[in-house]
Amino acid sequence: MPQTRYFVVRDADDKWMIKFENEEFGPYQSQSEAMLFAIEAAQRLGERGGSPEVCLMGLNGNFHPEWAYGRDAYPPRI
Repeated sequence: MPQTRYFVVRDADDKWMIKFENEEFGPYQSQSEAMLFAIEAAQRLGERGGSPEVCLMGLNGNFHPEWAYGRDAYPPRI
């Protein structure tokens, strides 16, 4: 299964969203809350044989990986 990515982004209203494939989930009140939900979803996908990763949008608008199934601890320390 190819790498699957969950993107945690801040929207124009300063709320946090999770983008996965062609869907959006949220809003979440904080970055930490959105990350926890994204990592939980990624963990479940990984347990079914996927290789998911959670990426966070930085201040410059670029994404960087924050958590990957099989690489990082679950539950995460956020």
